[in-house]
Amino acid sequence: MSQAAVIPQNAPEVWKLPSRGIVGMACLILAEAAIFLIFVVAYVYYIGKSLSGPTPRDVLTLPIFATICLLSSSLTVHLAVSTLHGDKRRLCSLWLAATVLLGSIFLGSTALEWYHLIYHDGLSIRTNLFGSTYYSLVGLHASHVIVGLLMLTLALIFSLRGAVTTRHTERLQVLSLYWHFVDGIWVVVFLVVYVLGR
Repeated sequence: MSQAAVIPQNAPEVWKLPSRGIVGMACLILAEAAIFLIFVVAYVYYIGKSLSGPTPRDVLTLPIFATICLLSSSLTVHLAVSTLHGDKRRLCSLWLAATVLLGSIFLGSTALEWYHLIYHDGLSIRTNLFGSTYYSLVGLHASHVIVGLLMLTLALIFSLRGAVTTRHTERLQVLSLYWHFVDGIWVVVFLVVYVLGR
């Protein structure tokens, strides 16, 4: 008699511990979300309280293209994880490259915006309360984008060298969770700074 025949049909499933990587990333995301919450509350609290210009309405324009690029990168990183899970390593490399490219475009757009604000509009972190809170909040997000891009670039390099296999799917999924978090935070920053703040 086979072993499968001995096990009853309605036997309870064996409970499996969740992935340490995913639990660790979830804890990191919760901690980072709390930090972002503090910066967002500070930004909202100081809206309109600057005693001198320039004001958000004077200098900020909606970064639509950059936002589309960053939010699209959530789809490409998801596709990278899915294709790696299906053992399509070349496609995984392609989607990782697309994610790095889209994230880099976003970061480049932020750098250009800051250059324009500093050298053309005269808005620095010391100009007024708006400058202080703007550069703090958007800079905090940009630093997270940089960290994410560095990790994604490393994953891409390993993938191009053939060192990434289906055994690494969970690791890439953990990295993708961080990137989804960065993208989700941008939605909040975009709404607070460029929509509500203007």
